[in-house]
Amino acid sequence: MRADSEILADALQLHAMWKAGQLGGETMPEDVHPALPKDSLELLHYLTLGMCLNYQRNSYRLWESCTATFNDPETRWVFIPAEVARRDSAKLQHALLKYKTALQPNKHPENWRRVCGGIVKFAQGEIRTILQQNNYDISKIRNYIQTNKKDFPYLAGPKICNYWLFVLLQYTSFPLTNRESLTIAPDTHILNASTKLGLFSSESTISQTNCSAAWARVLAPSGLMPIDMHTPLWLWSRNGLPQIHAK
Repeated sequence: MRADSEILADALQLHAMWKAGQLGGETMPEDVHPALPKDSLELLHYLTLGMCLNYQRNSYRLWESCTATFNDPETRWVFIPAEVARRDSAKLQHALLKYKTALQPNKHPENWRRVCGGIVKFAQGEIRTILQQNNYDISKIRNYIQTNKKDFPYLAGPKICNYWLFVLLQYTSFPLTNRESLTIAPDTHILNASTKLGLFSSESTISQTNCSAAWARVLAPSGLMPIDMHTPLWLWSRNGLPQIHAK
């Protein structure tokens, strides 16, 4: 394993490369979202429900599929939790498979239905109620979702929950606070980049939990928050881990 100071130096350079446009990323997966007001309930539900299927798949294709589903008047209803709760499973399955928002015909629609059910159960069908009830505090919202993880499958996971809140910060204008409480979202690309940088001695010693803790430790002297490194590390890994430019 490398010293934290060496890893931090490379991390800061990666962040600078990203800022300079040297890692790509002019278009991120979520950029294809429908042209909705940033304070709209529709955008909030679109980002929340799409995120609950954002695992083990191409993120760009997922969000393209979500947008196609939203833009079709015949399938847009899947982004209205109360509507999902009252319709039968076959109709939900058909709507989510039409543009490949769901890839697994049974598991993916069931996850979608359960998250919609959680929104209806705890928030009268509007996810913004959960944000409001938790004073828009990111740490409190995350804890609420994860405490009720049976009703929010996958959305409550350590990777997706943090990234969901990060995306809400990026794409909506809801007054979310306590950004510093966001941990890095440890998906496959983050784990890959972290191993390459020497944060761990081998892939067998890395996990989502210890990856988040390690990045918090390494970045502590820098002024950067862990979530600030998500996009640079993600893009670096996605682009094949090119050489880090010398300072």
